[in-house]
Amino acid sequence: MLRIYWFKYLFFLLLGKILIQCQNPSTVLERALETPIPEIQEILENKQKHEIQILLTQVERTHSGAIKFQESAFQVDENQYFYPASTAKLPVAVLALQKLKTLQAEGVQINGETPFLIKNKNGKTIIEKDSTHHEGKVTLHHLIKKIFLVSDNDAYNYLFDFLGRDYINEELKKRGLSNTQLHHKFLFGADNETTWHYTFLNAEQDTLYHQPSFRAKLKLEPHSLKGIQKGVGYLSAGALAKEPMDFSEKNRISIRDLQGILQRIIFPEHFSKEEQFKISEEDYSFLKDWMSRTTLESTSPNYNDGAHWDSYGKFLIYGDQKGTMTPEIRIFNKVGYAYGTLTDVAYIKEAASGLEFFLTATVLVNENGIFNDDQYEFETQGIPFLAALGRAVLEELKKG
Repeated sequence: MLRIYWFKYLFFLLLGKILIQCQNPSTVLERALETPIPEIQEILENKQKHEIQILLTQVERTHSGAIKFQESAFQVDENQYFYPASTAKLPVAVLALQKLKTLQAEGVQINGETPFLIKNKNGKTIIEKDSTHHEGKVTLHHLIKKIFLVSDNDAYNYLFDFLGRDYINEELKKRGLSNTQLHHKFLFGADNETTWHYTFLNAEQDTLYHQPSFRAKLKLEPHSLKGIQKGVGYLSAGALAKEPMDFSEKNRISIRDLQGILQRIIFPEHFSKEEQFKISEEDYSFLKDWMSRTTLESTSPNYNDGAHWDSYGKFLIYGDQKGTMTPEIRIFNKVGYAYGTLTDVAYIKEAASGLEFFLTATVLVNENGIFNDDQYEFETQGIPFLAALGRAVLEELKKG
């Protein structure tokens, strides 16, 4: 009789757990989005208009130390276009280190700290000194630091042409990132197919390596995606064009590709050799160090000028706060915002709880439907949403 009693007890205990799970099947992300936080619910009320896409990947570690990813998504659609803005700088930063490693393997005696100068095809100097460097040098490492600290557009442009458009797109495709295509620099009127000349110099100003200008050979087809035509109008040369803005020849990175790039940096061993970037352990450490720093955690370049703050480049969790960020939470990320679209791709670690997760989100805030007019609700809607989203996800993860 006692055995039957315990059998019934265990049966109903198990049944109760199953029923509870069936009644509450929601994921961490779903629970976070259900929280009654105005900054979140205001955006969700018009989720289609705001073109929200969110991808959460929880990182679980087995007893053997192996990494497992548990993914949940909200409105993620690889065929729905959003403008990636400065998140495009993330793959370019990684590929600059990869190309440098390739050149070194070929016997070129340069490194990330070797200074260089850039000239255009007519021989005019584009840059040879950088005032943000403590010695005034232009180096690959320094440009990458500026990309992560303040999302510097010039730094991206210089790296873009160091690589060349073909190299960027071919290498990303080789890594399995098939929903990414980078078309352009962030420079009005730029020739995105023809690169500048690069000359790397030693301390005596002798040439160590010269990369002449070259032209892209691959033709990039315009994107054919949902949402590629946006809004009801846009400003062009100061005049209003009363038609949707065409993004078919703008940069493109899907949400999954964007998070996949970051995952390949944080956990390269989780991917096949073909999917990994061809960079060294020192390169991985360098990238993780600088993408996790707050804007004020640097002396060269130094942005402690009153115009920047700790969370200047951190939208998730801290974006709506301009005070000091807690060292308990470390955010390895890259943000982007332009044309009314804000995006943050982040790997977040909290020391106290041991929680770690990837969170990537994009949101469009353009109430008047006019693009290129600089009238966007970044501060009143977009950044508050991303900050609240990051906090809500973290709190739900803590609940287990």
